[in-house]
Amino acid sequence: MSMRNHTLRSPKGSKKNRKRVGRGDSSGSGSYSGKGMKGQKSRSGGGVRPGFEGGQLPLVKRLPALRGFNNIFKTKYTVINLRDISEHFTEGGEISVETLTGKGLIDDTTLPLKILGDGEISVPLDVRAQKFSTSAVSKIEKAGGSAQVIG
Repeated sequence: MSMRNHTLRSPKGSKKNRKRVGRGDSSGSGSYSGKGMKGQKSRSGGGVRPGFEGGQLPLVKRLPALRGFNNIFKTKYTVINLRDISEHFTEGGEISVETLTGKGLIDDTTLPLKILGDGEISVPLDVRAQKFSTSAVSKIEKAGGSAQVIG
């Protein structure tokens, strides 16, 4: 038998009649129609606006007001100082995100890497990163190395 539009049926139990309130006590939702007895919420058009707490100072007003500007487009960096690099790399060589991750100096490789100039460096290193501070570049070049911007 082929499937045709007039033979299609909804799965059993998927169609349910809506609850019809106020249709007599024998219907199961007569008398007060599921609204209980008296009070603001039982009246036609009754109820309070969202966030109203009965006159108590609402949660929205109790919380501190967040002020200022949050730049959602700002680039976040994984930062590392020359001090940390000089402690782990005592002989010269090339330093990149992979070598720093291998030594356990940085965890998050999804963010771009920025080298900061805090600390001293004495061995010539070829450092490759997405960004450098000016003091880091001058210290790396003074030690005989090079600072190469990637990406």
